[in-house]
Amino acid sequence: MRYDKYETVIGLEIHAQLSTRSKAFCGDDASFGGAPNTQVSPISLGHPGTLPRLNEKQVEYAVRLGLALGSEISLYSAFDRKNYFYADLPKGYQVTQDRAPICVGGSLTIRVGEEEKSIRIHHIHMEEDAGKSMHDTEEPYSRIDLNRAGVPLLEIVSEPDLRSAEEVDAYMSAMRQLLRYLDISDGNMEQGSMRCDCNVSVRLKGSEKLGERCEIKNLNSMRYARRAIAYEVKRQVDVIESGGRVEQQTLNFDPATGVTAPLRDKEDAHDYRYFPEPDLPPVALTPEYVEKVKQSLPALPWELYQRFQEEYGLPEYDAGLLTQEQPTAFFFMALCEHTPNFKAASNLIINKVVPYCNEMGMGIADFPVGHDQLAAFIQLIDEGKVAAAAAYQHIFPVLAAEPARAPLEIAQSLNLIQTSDENLLEKLVDEALSNNPEEVERYRNGKKGLMGFFMGEVMKASKGKADPKVASKLLREKLG
Repeated sequence: MRYDKYETVIGLEIHAQLSTRSKAFCGDDASFGGAPNTQVSPISLGHPGTLPRLNEKQVEYAVRLGLALGSEISLYSAFDRKNYFYADLPKGYQVTQDRAPICVGGSLTIRVGEEEKSIRIHHIHMEEDAGKSMHDTEEPYSRIDLNRAGVPLLEIVSEPDLRSAEEVDAYMSAMRQLLRYLDISDGNMEQGSMRCDCNVSVRLKGSEKLGERCEIKNLNSMRYARRAIAYEVKRQVDVIESGGRVEQQTLNFDPATGVTAPLRDKEDAHDYRYFPEPDLPPVALTPEYVEKVKQSLPALPWELYQRFQEEYGLPEYDAGLLTQEQPTAFFFMALCEHTPNFKAASNLIINKVVPYCNEMGMGIADFPVGHDQLAAFIQLIDEGKVAAAAAYQHIFPVLAAEPARAPLEIAQSLNLIQTSDENLLEKLVDEALSNNPEEVERYRNGKKGLMGFFMGEVMKASKGKADPKVASKLLREKLG
């Protein structure tokens, strides 16, 4: 019961690597996966006398994200040096933005179950990433790969508006979705292109005063984030309930043990000894530049989510699944240009096209069957020529393997065309009823759910070729 007395308060700092071709302040290749220490230069290695140059794409991507989140875009922003012991940044400091970030304010709406909640953004600033340290317990030293050193980052700092690990999961998922829609980051947490620091504190329910926070560093998995938060909340409550005091610390989470452990006492801003970056001029933007970036924004996920319900008449569930990834949403809209049955298009994409692409390891844009062919597939079902189950089970695999073939021709070759011959179907209906007299009696005594049983018997006898509309009409007539 003691845990129920407390409220969890969480603020996130999301670090998103940007999908630029070059690094933040030099022309080094910023792509992922190169051999260690091959994507470096005198600038990223911090050689004396070298000078940084600002990556224009990093600025554009920051403005894109800020506009999408409703942030105020600073027409004047500046860089600072963050002095700290960076074992994997050769310069010994990080170029970041402290005093004048490029984006201020904004919000992102999340959904947890049936609830919607707006999470406020404090600010977004530009900075560079550090390299990667690799530790092997069997070696007396660490290895450092500096390919990542200098890769452009956006740090997205939220207000402490999150109240649970579930909300953190929803917020991280929504932010990753937005980054991908804007085409500024792949949001791949496994590769480290999206990570977060969780600032966690607890307070008695009803209290307005924030508790002492601890920062859990570099969580690159939503599952790890949930586990880390759950452990840390319990730990802090246990400390308070035992009469202790939560110390402000920076923590590491060990996925193997599920435990957080101190890395160091939490630093405040003065501990980083920020001062203005002398080698980079301030970033000065014009209102015209910001407007140009705004006009280039694509349709955003929440806009398509609403549009799919209002314009295409889809339920919330379908709209949510189709808008998770931008290529899927665009594929759906393109298919709807070829068929008026929007719900059938949604069902086909969700239940067959997306699973097929996942199984084959391809993007939906590379799905081999054209939209006109898929529309013809839907039309086969709508016109009652083929049963939906038969089309999904038998025609779709052939169509995916041989996309040049027409769905109707495939159906004919597989002998799947439904029959609406009432004389034949009446005979099959009579046989189904005469073979099941007890079920007929139960139906007539009120067990109307047995209609599905009788339909199944007719479909089985017809080898799936009976027109369901004609068969069900005949059954209702015969059963009274």
